[in-house]
Amino acid sequence: MSSRIRGALRLTSAMGAVALGCGVLSAWTLPAAAAVNHEARAGSPKVLLVGTYHGKAGGYTTIQAAVNAALPGDWILVAPGDYHETADETGPYGNPDDGAMGGVYIDKSGITLRGMNRNTVIVDGTKAGATPCSSKASEQNYGRVVDGHAVGRNGIVVWKASDVSIENLTVCNFLAGTGDSGNQIWWNGGDNSGKIGLTGYWGSYLTATSTFYSNEKTAAEYGIFASNSAGPASWNQLYGSDMNDSGSYVGACMQRCDVVMDHMWMEDNALGYSGTNSGGTVIIENSQFDDNQDGLDTNTQVIGDPPAPQDGRCPDHGKSPITHTTSCWVLIHNYIHGNNNNMAPAAGSAAAGPIGTGMTISGGRYDTVMDNLIEDNGAWGALFVPYAQTGTPSLHQTCAGIGGHKNPIFGCVMDPESDAMLHNTFKDNGYFKNPSNSDFGQITLYAGEPQNCFAGNKYPDGSAPANLEKTQPHCGAITKAANTGGPLLAQVLCDTGFGTCPKDAHYPKVTGKVVLKPLPKNLPTMPNPCANVPVNPWCPSGAQHSDRNSAPRTAVGVAGVTAPSRMQPALIPVRD
Repeated sequence: MSSRIRGALRLTSAMGAVALGCGVLSAWTLPAAAAVNHEARAGSPKVLLVGTYHGKAGGYTTIQAAVNAALPGDWILVAPGDYHETADETGPYGNPDDGAMGGVYIDKSGITLRGMNRNTVIVDGTKAGATPCSSKASEQNYGRVVDGHAVGRNGIVVWKASDVSIENLTVCNFLAGTGDSGNQIWWNGGDNSGKIGLTGYWGSYLTATSTFYSNEKTAAEYGIFASNSAGPASWNQLYGSDMNDSGSYVGACMQRCDVVMDHMWMEDNALGYSGTNSGGTVIIENSQFDDNQDGLDTNTQVIGDPPAPQDGRCPDHGKSPITHTTSCWVLIHNYIHGNNNNMAPAAGSAAAGPIGTGMTISGGRYDTVMDNLIEDNGAWGALFVPYAQTGTPSLHQTCAGIGGHKNPIFGCVMDPESDAMLHNTFKDNGYFKNPSNSDFGQITLYAGEPQNCFAGNKYPDGSAPANLEKTQPHCGAITKAANTGGPLLAQVLCDTGFGTCPKDAHYPKVTGKVVLKPLPKNLPTMPNPCANVPVNPWCPSGAQHSDRNSAPRTAVGVAGVTAPSRMQPALIPVRD
């Protein structure tokens, strides 16, 4: 959701559906992401070199200077170094209210920006001369001052430019202000415009973090972010931490998201992943979400990031090759654990994510959660819940027009509809031991909606309401009554801070104390940073090998993830 409307009300809830069979997935194949067009102009693409690599000096000392000189289709390689980029202060930049500003500002299509080492190429939001990603208050930079107030900063912003790839680098300490800011890496197709402003984006081997927190008004907000952007798109090998909204985000894409997110690690955020009004094909796989306040959340929102709703149905009435149904929003083969963090930075509606919850679908529709391992979340492993907001809907939308319900207390309420929870393995959840704390739960406040469904899960700590797999094994049937899960509604309102807590209820409380993760060391870097790059002084042999998805990717589905260690070697860093 936009940082400017983060005061919106979140009502968290629980359940999921889409009429799916209960059988084990067989092998499935996804088409490869489209290759970035590096022949977008006449002649061969150029390679622009920033910094000094292996004793060979490039032609540029700043990344923005290389971007300014580049033409569509060119490559920009960046040598290890700490780059305090300031295009958001000196130009080029646009309206800060739309987020059209970044330390590095890319508005040319087909550009590939690639670091030569993920861990040592740093785009740094702190002041020039500061140590890399400094945590000192005196070394933070809050951006230009407009009308007496700092507008904040964004790190790398791709502004309405298609087919831009950002690879193999770290971005840190870009902090919020009065503008749409605080985002480390952002493919921005026109925030809050209700339109798609760019098509095609790629990110790989990226780290987004912050080592500094003062208060929620100036905190780092989002790690890796795409809004008003359509696919084809892919994110691979991403790390995001210490964000007071979410470590990763895809939203406002008009059911044209068409994105695969693979091998992400999101920790110590308010939300590990967030996706407002994101729909069509969204696949989150082989990723780890831990030590967040709430591991993941996708939601429908009528105020901010239009248009609503969040709808996971396949485009053009198609069927997913994974689910074999009309649900193309799929969370599969992920390890979601230990999301009990009440000292992560958190603000606004993101701060209302229920502490101790592995994941939530909040007012989302036609989403599928399958074959994940979800464990060690003290309140609930997973929830399907309503999302509610008060205020004026964005861009002349109406509550009824997005399928919501006007409520005198909560405003516009969007129930979760036709979501599915299938073949997940739950372990050691709900140990806060409040009534309704369990492996998974569901809240719906209205009747006459497509039913969510639950089947084939291993859930030793039960569901709320009880026996959801017996009462709702199939998706899509029109409900005849609301279902607040017995004590579940009161407990969720207590945990999110939107209701009075029942007697003896106990959840970790946000106290204002924030503990950040240290800057990670030795995260996986691109094996061959010269892959696909035309011949240049740093890559004299040229593009002999490829790190891009050049062939179809195949995965084998299993009935329940049993071995999270298959993800950990590529995701766990070495820290000081």
